[in-house]
Amino acid sequence: MKRMKVFLFVLLFSVFSFTYAYGADTIKIGLLAPLTGPAAADGLSVQNSVKLAVEKVNSEGGLLGKKVDFVSYDDRADPKEAVALARKLIEQDKIVAFVAGSYSAPTRAVAPIFQEEKIPLVAAYAVHPDVTKAGNYNFRNGFLGMVEGKAAAYVAVKLLKAKRISLLVSDNDFGRTLSEGFKFYMDKYAKGVATIVSQQAYPMQEKDFRAYLSKIKQDNPDAIFASGYYFQTGPIVKQAREMGIKAYIIGEEGADSPKFLEIAGASAEGFIIVTNLNRDDKRPEVQKFLTTYESRYGIQPDMVGASAYDAFMIICDAIKRSKSLKGPDIRAAIASIKNYNGLTGEIKRFTPEGEVVKDVQVQIVKNGRFRNFGVVKDPELITP
Repeated sequence: MKRMKVFLFVLLFSVFSFTYAYGADTIKIGLLAPLTGPAAADGLSVQNSVKLAVEKVNSEGGLLGKKVDFVSYDDRADPKEAVALARKLIEQDKIVAFVAGSYSAPTRAVAPIFQEEKIPLVAAYAVHPDVTKAGNYNFRNGFLGMVEGKAAAYVAVKLLKAKRISLLVSDNDFGRTLSEGFKFYMDKYAKGVATIVSQQAYPMQEKDFRAYLSKIKQDNPDAIFASGYYFQTGPIVKQAREMGIKAYIIGEEGADSPKFLEIAGASAEGFIIVTNLNRDDKRPEVQKFLTTYESRYGIQPDMVGASAYDAFMIICDAIKRSKSLKGPDIRAAIASIKNYNGLTGEIKRFTPEGEVVKDVQVQIVKNGRFRNFGVVKDPELITP
């Protein structure tokens, strides 16, 4: 009798869930982003960009005959906050898929939850490998930290011909994974050509980098890999130039923000980053996004927003192709993507582990804007 009651309960719950998803007025996709705190500029960019994506999808008729909506909460880049909000999105809001629009720590924390619930997650820009290691319902549209780190080293050695390189990286998940990628490239591809002359890591809350930069100045490198978020790399670049350091300074996607340009000011000129948004991409859809975003919000767009836009659209594409709101069907459709035309470039495919394969863009600051400097296409470097 007990077994029969349990069976009936499970059956009724399944029917309710199916009816809720298909009978609801809108299809709900969840989003977490850091809308307050030090990362608020990134969170706002994510939310604004996804709004544009929702408008586009709904203006074209929505999905499966329904309008699409996104349910967004502020995780403050806090793993504990993110876990509670993930549960809310699943249990109360009944989302069918999730855009992880936050940093590595909160995204790592929620990935196992969505895996357990069989709800597809697409991480917009979190770089830590544990995100996709949580299971096959987790995908990454942004680059794995290892890939970005290798690309940054390629830029230093191949494009800038640097012989002596200093590393100055954030002492957190983000900085450590990027540093590992950079050193991997140096060990495998740059022996006898270039060398790392110094390595330093700074705490997350650091604001005064002069002591670190003094050591770098003594080492006299040709290039500096300065890894960190915009609120870290902005002061690094500004203080380095004020101290008379002339070396090339290379960053990564964490510095891909109009806030970096604001903080670094005139010192930003010539700063180079590896990222996934090419502002000089001639494709009409990319240029339309760039101009619409700046016109609508009064600030330059960045890779964080473009990556979140792509993550949302990847989910919508999967729903459309699978003609389903069931998690396993959406997951399978995402996994099968080939040559998808995103704002952040052509997604060649996702690996079986859920990692994106696409070219790495290289941008340089010219006249207060990020502009094209090059591209990293080598399959050995861009394939996780």
